[in-house]
Amino acid sequence: MTATSPAETSPTAASENPAILDVRGLWKVFGPRAADVPGSPLAELSRAELKERTGCVAAVRDASFSVRRGEVFVVMGLSGSGKSTLVRCLTRLVEPTAGEIVLDGTDIRRAADKQLRDLRRHRFAMVFQHFGLLPHRRVLDNIAYGLEIQGVKKAPRYSRATEMLDLVGLTGYADSYPDQLSGGMQQRVGLARALAGDPEVLFFDEPFSALDPLIRRDMQNEVIRLHREVGKTMVFITHDLGEALRLGDRILVMRDGALVQTGTPDEVVGAPADDYVREFVRDVSRSHVLTLRWIMRPPEAGDALDGPELGPDVVIKEAVPTVLRADRPVRVVADGELLGVVGAAEVLEVIAE
Repeated sequence: MTATSPAETSPTAASENPAILDVRGLWKVFGPRAADVPGSPLAELSRAELKERTGCVAAVRDASFSVRRGEVFVVMGLSGSGKSTLVRCLTRLVEPTAGEIVLDGTDIRRAADKQLRDLRRHRFAMVFQHFGLLPHRRVLDNIAYGLEIQGVKKAPRYSRATEMLDLVGLTGYADSYPDQLSGGMQQRVGLARALAGDPEVLFFDEPFSALDPLIRRDMQNEVIRLHREVGKTMVFITHDLGEALRLGDRILVMRDGALVQTGTPDEVVGAPADDYVREFVRDVSRSHVLTLRWIMRPPEAGDALDGPELGPDVVIKEAVPTVLRADRPVRVVADGELLGVVGAAEVLEVIAE
């Protein structure tokens, strides 16, 4: 059995959180007369053809997507796919060539310099791959730095910085200097500094790619914990599929500056949009990502319908003990409605793949 899209039983858009960030028709073209490319026949050329004909490189091509309030939205792609340029366009660290970026009603592209500075200080923050800590300042001073730039008085900014220090698990390191910390601890300082200003949206540009695997996993766990505790909207850039699947509520896959697919982790793994995405997810253990929605079937004549009950969003791996112990099909139920059933055959087929 091949898993197919469970669109008919997925939550409706009406039940989802509203968008806090809307990106519409975003382009970033580097090169001579870059503004001539969007909306012209040149926009239809491949990246290589555009470069050969005009000398321009389209790093981001006609990107449109929304980020929901409170979600972790992951942008994933190989090196050169345009993901880092995209996130820099969202904060206007790189000026987009065309398109709209609307943050909760505010068009970031139309913001004048003063308004843009205010947006960066109060409404969004960025965590970079390279920590950007001030080496001559203590950890607590580094965390408080953004609040200092905002003009917050000393007592409240250090009180807030101490709260963030504790939140990211660095209690006791307030008086340390960056060079006295490990890479993972330095990244926690950068995260605390970003959180200190209480931004609406946190942007992460491959923040853990320079860390060794064990520390990287610890930092992924830290992001998951912090998101659970503070509920911030996060836009996370990575080239690592495992990281994307662990962190993302939804994943956007990019290739050559264009958007290839946007979906939940199980949608990306279970229904790849094309061969590029299919190759990306080829080695993923489907039982660790797909949910019961993907393998449930309609009840058949003779099925006993008094077996154990599980929700449709339970990951297959987590459902295995219940399914294999049951002597009758497991009922997949949401809001009191029977959506389908799952038996040992359905589970074992996915595991065997």
